[in-house]
Amino acid sequence: MRTDRPRRAAAILLIGSIGGIALAFVVARGSLGGADALAYWTSTRVWLAGGDPFHPPGIGWAYVYAPWMLPLFLPWALLPWPAAQLLWRGAMFLCFLWSCDWAYRRRPLATALALLVLGAPIGLILESGNVTVFLALALWAAQVAPARAGGALWAWATATKWFPAAFWFILPSATRRRGLAWIGLAILLTLATWPQALTQVGAALVWGVPRTDLSWWIRLDHLAVLWGGIPWLWRHPLTLPRPRQAPDRHERLRAPAGLAR
Repeated sequence: MRTDRPRRAAAILLIGSIGGIALAFVVARGSLGGADALAYWTSTRVWLAGGDPFHPPGIGWAYVYAPWMLPLFLPWALLPWPAAQLLWRGAMFLCFLWSCDWAYRRRPLATALALLVLGAPIGLILESGNVTVFLALALWAAQVAPARAGGALWAWATATKWFPAAFWFILPSATRRRGLAWIGLAILLTLATWPQALTQVGAALVWGVPRTDLSWWIRLDHLAVLWGGIPWLWRHPLTLPRPRQAPDRHERLRAPAGLAR
């Protein structure tokens, strides 16, 4: 429709501007980017060599997630770092672009506004290579996947970082039930690795929240997980009640005639 053209044009302009700024930020960082992905890669290789991934040698960042998740990083961490970084970033960008395309095809201008609000957190995630973007996409997929797979995706995201637990309320009912079963399995795995889990908690307290005056900005990247709520929000759009219009003058004049009949 012609009335949609201005909105689509505005959406394209806004998305293009946001994407250009984010891409320039990632490119400008160059080899300094991908610090979080490098931490996953290094810690997994330290663990594979028999070391302690929660207290890596040197000044490298520690592994701060559940110990039973370390094997999930293993196939990727076996690659040399340049190849591993390329694969990690490529997967992040491709999956995120797919989600943008899905959202844009359904609500172009709303997608542009959502990216405007979440642009800074998402840009930080794409630059650092933090796993949060994969968590957001897992929550995204959990809403449309079959119940068993959707529950597993939600449980994995929740076991990785606790705040995706709030998305349980927007999942389909069958997926919620499966998700609780999967999170029960995650709890059992945590209990089975309890000594390492305690070490992981200590490492998270030291490494998980940077001790700087700018920690409020650095933790802004966690807001990127809100992107995972887009499918639910697009299916349940916020609508404001329309004000009741008063009858015009002609309707008021016709009313008595109708009553007289």
